[in-house]
Amino acid sequence: MILLLATVAIGLLAGVLGAILGLGGGVVVVPALEFVLPQLGHPITISQAVAISQFSVLAVGLSGAAAYLQQGLVRARTGYLLSPYTIVGGTIGSVLGLVLPARAVATVFAVLLLYSAYNLVRGLKRVEVEREPSPLVPPAMTFAGVMSGLLGIGGGTVQVPVMNLLGGLPIRQAIATSTFIMGLTAVANALIYQAGGLLDARLACGVALGVLVGARAGAGLQKRIPDRELKLFFSVLLVFTAAQLLYKYWGQG
Repeated sequence: MILLLATVAIGLLAGVLGAILGLGGGVVVVPALEFVLPQLGHPITISQAVAISQFSVLAVGLSGAAAYLQQGLVRARTGYLLSPYTIVGGTIGSVLGLVLPARAVATVFAVLLLYSAYNLVRGLKRVEVEREPSPLVPPAMTFAGVMSGLLGIGGGTVQVPVMNLLGGLPIRQAIATSTFIMGLTAVANALIYQAGGLLDARLACGVALGVLVGARAGAGLQKRIPDRELKLFFSVLLVFTAAQLLYKYWGQG
């Protein structure tokens, strides 16, 4: 019972932060499962955590995107045009996630988070106006899909900076559209991990339940946070999570 409540709590936090920041919740779910569950007598590998996280990503995508669509923040046409790139990338990343060692996955995850944080901090002073998209957006979104499948994140750690910095979308629209794309990408990723035998359905349902509630709340809270603070909060969370992962897999080795 305690284990189930812990997974629901993790999902709740992931849903709130995921919808606010367009992260899909995996940036919270993967490290949290790895750090919390062993304390409750339930060891879990990063590959198992990634498999569970794919369902949290799907839940954030469905719940958060519904709220953002009601607010008129989702660029649906942009989402539909870019989602094929993330779906292909996600399939590739999910297959890689079944065969790569845990330390390699965790290290790639941490480097990606730090890079995304750097790009967002660098753009803090930029005025939030819409610009013409760069031709680099499609390959960058494919890479976001690979990271989504490999690391159990929604791809938002790459998608949001890509759409904001390269795609020319203001930060709020980038977050909302990233959340919309997540739901389309996560289905294939989750099926691959399930076929690989890594999914714990009971834990996944607990996390997803928390995420569904948290994502709706997070989408409502996001509109109250100023753009600059939204980027800064996003960046701090990414750096903190990267530091946790690097310490776990390298600092104790």
